[in-house]
Amino acid sequence: MGTTTTTLSTPFPRFQTPPSTHPRKVSVSCRSSPPSNSNHSLRVAFAGGGTGSNVYPAVAIAEELKTANPTCEFLFLGTPNSVESAAISSAGYDFAPVSAPPNNVLFFPHRFSRSLIQCLCHLRDFQPHVVVGTGGYVSFPACLAAKLRGTNVAIHEPNSVPGFANSLLSFFADAIFVAFNSTLDSFPRDKCFVCGNPVRLSLRNLVPKVTAMSHFFPGSDCGGKVLLVLAGSCGANAVNIAMLNLYYQMLRQDSGLYVIWQTGVEAFDEMDSLVKSHPRLYLTPFMYCMDLAYAAADLIVSRAGAMTCYEILAAGKPSILIPSPNFSEGNQFRNASLMADLAGVTVITEDELDSSTLAIAIEKILKDKKKMEDMSERALKAANPNASAEIAKHILSLVNLSTQKEKR
Repeated sequence: MGTTTTTLSTPFPRFQTPPSTHPRKVSVSCRSSPPSNSNHSLRVAFAGGGTGSNVYPAVAIAEELKTANPTCEFLFLGTPNSVESAAISSAGYDFAPVSAPPNNVLFFPHRFSRSLIQCLCHLRDFQPHVVVGTGGYVSFPACLAAKLRGTNVAIHEPNSVPGFANSLLSFFADAIFVAFNSTLDSFPRDKCFVCGNPVRLSLRNLVPKVTAMSHFFPGSDCGGKVLLVLAGSCGANAVNIAMLNLYYQMLRQDSGLYVIWQTGVEAFDEMDSLVKSHPRLYLTPFMYCMDLAYAAADLIVSRAGAMTCYEILAAGKPSILIPSPNFSEGNQFRNASLMADLAGVTVITEDELDSSTLAIAIEKILKDKKKMEDMSERALKAANPNASAEIAKHILSLVNLSTQKEKR
């Protein structure tokens, strides 16, 4: 997606154990038990959340680090009862809760101080060699705590337009991983590496469609077409409403069509109360098995978050993108425009979106086999499968460089 792809012409650097892993002490009163981690293991803490775009890059980087260095240990920091807490637990990694930001801005200083102390305590227990921030509220107190303890800090920015937390963190981060060349203008260039967006291993090695279909529709005829609708982590109201006025008619008219619909957590209860049950409809608030959803899908309708766009490319799927007009969700229109150029995806703005417009776009693609094959081929060609490995390599190099300085 407009990135400079770097091929891995050199092997992963080996992690070199420092003579002492005790970080600089900070005067903070918090209960702590002695760290049980071995000094011979690379320890990496990740901090981020709020949306899947801030969570799954961290999972992808962790997977790559584990592949390169099987003794790696990980800790994920995020807010409790959130997208990240459920996703990280589902992925099998250790999760440490940090207080969420308050709804009332007047309480922000107090809550932020509390979050910072919690992060200092978690990092004191875990003693990471590096903290990687992937965006969202938690990444800021976690990376600030790491810097106060003298720990390496790296951040990852998936969007073409940086979020507020990463914009602040860039001033004291040791390394900045970006997905787009255009993002370099927003950060100190001497710290930046253009690597693309990391995609989880399971999305780069999809299971057969028949296996994925049996998860969502046991006993179904796997010869049908599957429409995957992703309305975002929280729930895009415009996408959900358009689908609400469309899904039943589509299923009734096409007996070979199946719909997998992620409504978003906040929108699920309302959608669940309005949607009629159907044997060829799978409704869920959040998709914890995205690899199976992508494997089952023939066509994807989605927002245009940077990570979703990269996952669509990696999966090689035709798609219809409906970019969010909210600037707080990143410049999704720019992401969608890039996808249109690279993979020929159909873009529908929110102003243009209604059930009729969406139905026409879906039917036009699903009934054109040659168009679907062309979109799939272009998506796979545009994908950058090395992003996770490239970021992992830079993280190991950062830690090793810091280790060498300690030995001097």
